[in-house]
Amino acid sequence: MPGSRRKPMHIVVMGVSATGKTSVGELLAEELGCEFVEGDSLHPRRNIEKMEAGTPLTDEDRWPWLQAIADLVAVRDHEGTSTVVTCSALKRKYRDQLRGHAPEVEFLHLHGTREVIARRQASRPGHFMPASLLDSQFATLEALAPDEHGQVVDVDQSIDAIVQAYVEQHDQNDDQQQ
Repeated sequence: MPGSRRKPMHIVVMGVSATGKTSVGELLAEELGCEFVEGDSLHPRRNIEKMEAGTPLTDEDRWPWLQAIADLVAVRDHEGTSTVVTCSALKRKYRDQLRGHAPEVEFLHLHGTREVIARRQASRPGHFMPASLLDSQFATLEALAPDEHGQVVDVDQSIDAIVQAYVEQHDQNDDQQQ
């Protein structure tokens, strides 16, 4: 239709450390034709240093990071560019902050048992997020509420299967809304 422009979509791939946010996000962005943004790249240096030292981030530590992600999504939304962004988004209030800048943002919560995640974390040496912080992340994690736009996908499957499950459900939801 001439003059019409499809509204950009913004997907935040969320979950605790080692759920595969980056791998899933990159493939999902490619599949959907979106810009991929690695949310960790927007952390202030002091946050990275705290995590490298094994110190969990506080809400105060996270606010500037969340604001940077929210600002980036708002700019891309204004430009008409769809994004897939990685962000742990462990608490509802963090997700609310992201939604405050792009109300239509949806969340892909990568979920797994502590055992599955610990096994994945052990297989990625050199990452700034040490295994010692996994328990604090699980303790902080608040599941998506029924009124939050998004899906939960089990990570104990291949990256391709995770992306396919999300895209199929996303397409079904789009069809139902039309």
